[in-house]
Amino acid sequence: MLNQALRLVDVDILVRMGFFINDLHRDIQRLHSEQFNSQQSSTTLTVYRGQCLSKEDFTEMTKTKGGLLSSNNFLSTSRNRDVSLLFVPQAATNPDHVGILFVMSVNPTHSTTPFASVSGVSYFQIEDEVLFSMHTIFRIEDIKSLHGNNHLYQVNLTLTHDNDEDLRTLSDQIREETFSDEEG
Repeated sequence: MLNQALRLVDVDILVRMGFFINDLHRDIQRLHSEQFNSQQSSTTLTVYRGQCLSKEDFTEMTKTKGGLLSSNNFLSTSRNRDVSLLFVPQAATNPDHVGILFVMSVNPTHSTTPFASVSGVSYFQIEDEVLFSMHTIFRIEDIKSLHGNNHLYQVNLTLTHDNDEDLRTLSDQIREETFSDEEG
């Protein structure tokens, strides 16, 4: 319900769930700090997300290869590729959809975006879930068919660096458009 409210910008539900959203974001930040700030490792973490997309949305995504992809909701991923593939079978039965396996490369030392393993507090520990906070931005690196199947694709993403030039330009543009009428 929360992710649907975020996607649809359902203000009534978002206001009612504001405390929960804030608490969840803070919990992810706390876990991120505990899990990644103590280890100054530059090890890249790979996580996966299986998802169905309409062919129309997928076509739009292919046009932005090399560009940025933003998630305006909390993003659930798994360290287990096979678990993520369980979330794409709908694509095989619906000709208007394609299955997407997002493969996300994340280097915690290059970004302050909060994300954390929640498998220790999750009911479904076997999923080995990593949860990203809202407004996480990735770069679309590559898009390819899986096993020659035109209903199943792999989309390789990289978590943007804090100093990513495209992200900075986009942020500046949004800030300018949002606050253009304000002075000082």
